[in-house]
Amino acid sequence: MDAELELVDVDSRPIAYRRAGSGPPLVLLHGAWSDGREWRRQLEELSDEFTVIAWDAPGCGGSWDPPDEFPLAAYADVVAGFVDAIGVVRPHVLGLSFGGGLALEVYRRHPSLPRSLVLASAYAGWAGSLPREEVAARVRRVLDEAARPPAEWAPGYLPGFFAGAVPQAARDEVLEIMLDVRPTGIRPMVKAFAAADLRDALATIAVPTLLLYGELDTRAPRAVAESLHAGIPGSELVMLADVGHVTNVEAPDAFNAVVRRFLHSVGP
Repeated sequence: MDAELELVDVDSRPIAYRRAGSGPPLVLLHGAWSDGREWRRQLEELSDEFTVIAWDAPGCGGSWDPPDEFPLAAYADVVAGFVDAIGVVRPHVLGLSFGGGLALEVYRRHPSLPRSLVLASAYAGWAGSLPREEVAARVRRVLDEAARPPAEWAPGYLPGFFAGAVPQAARDEVLEIMLDVRPTGIRPMVKAFAAADLRDALATIAVPTLLLYGELDTRAPRAVAESLHAGIPGSELVMLADVGHVTNVEAPDAFNAVVRRFLHSVGP
């Protein structure tokens, strides 16, 4: 099943998204170097019980390009406007990597929006989870790459995304999405996330929260997961064995099973 791309205006600017299924709403926020297509297996398999909605963030896929300076708070406000524009009330919010940090910022700015949070391979912002020198190195790399065609650099990320062998079709799918990355999308996104420190928001979270990580993730390693788990009251931490950073693609069956079980525990 391929969910068709739809468009909605948020503050007179187009946001693209895919929607499948019916039931309690589940909004999916993708990571950097990506768009809503990365959630194909979740759109296909969780839509039997949930209304699954995968957006394209500003600067990604079919959505409008933000200005070069666009803080994480601005992305979060667009999420809130998007949820309102499509007529969804209190969705479960699931974010991967950048999308996980964005989900935290959505909660900080709009705490009545999420019914629950699923933070997959997430950070409390790069500034809130990584050493300063690591953040600087990542930003330098991305800004250098943004000036060159994605075909020159995108394949170099794949070994860090996956811990082990994945089907060639899955690797090709991730690479295809990365080849569509626009400089006008990746620059503001990475700069916003590099500056974000969401540690002060963790203790304020008062909705059911699942932390879902790959045990072999080198981009958001176990120490990052445990820091968020310690900071979010009542949160649950699940580590997927032998899995890397892009958990929803590398281990979709296990990922979907954990998410489904958690959402059942929260209720509609």
